[in-house]
Amino acid sequence: GKAKIIYATDDPDVLISYFKDDATAFNAQKRGQITNKGIVNCKVASHLFQLLEAQGVKTHWLDTPSEREMRVRAVKIIPLEVVVRNLAAGSLCKQTGLALGTVLTPPLVEFYYKNDDLGDPLLTRDRIRVMNIADEAQINELIRLAEKINTILQTFFQRCQITLVDFKLEFGLGQMNGILLADEISPDTCRLWDQAKSDQVDRVLDKDRFRQDLGHVAEAYQEVLQRILGQVSRN
Repeated sequence: GKAKIIYATDDPDVLISYFKDDATAFNAQKRGQITNKGIVNCKVASHLFQLLEAQGVKTHWLDTPSEREMRVRAVKIIPLEVVVRNLAAGSLCKQTGLALGTVLTPPLVEFYYKNDDLGDPLLTRDRIRVMNIADEAQINELIRLAEKINTILQTFFQRCQITLVDFKLEFGLGQMNGILLADEISPDTCRLWDQAKSDQVDRVLDKDRFRQDLGHVAEAYQEVLQRILGQVSRN
């Protein structure tokens, strides 16, 4: 993949996800590297998966055998990106005219088709059903899980003095465990704003620093990791 390499193991139900330093944006039209991004994202995702597991969200995470490797359950990925938006940013602002930072009440849950050739288009519930990607019950479950995950992560990041602006989730179908949260949750897949900073550029702690050439990308990722580790150590 763009950010990870998936390796088979002796157990067909278990895979190794290796986190790379490669960075892409705009459907891989922009490419680069972020120093130690793989290490940071692996650690961040591992901690957040464990946080979610402890509160009843089933994930594909099993353990983290090394700083760049995550052992995960094998799943059949549902080809949808489930995006949860708490504040308006990115494509939502461009497509709707909403001002950056507009609070969305309730949070907005959107579905995008995981297909680079088509540009990952926004899908309606009806289109998801017509394309046989998911049935009505599965769509409802994805929304329920996304909203639950958002509530848990918002509370956690608030304690880290970080605003969770929006984030992308991916889910898969497990052998016996139904729908599982998969992929990763990290500065690659979230918009995160530093609550201690008021400047629009300085507050960005996520991949927007890479997308928009804001600089200090690796430092921002490290800051997110350190705040998460600091919060975990207090609990």
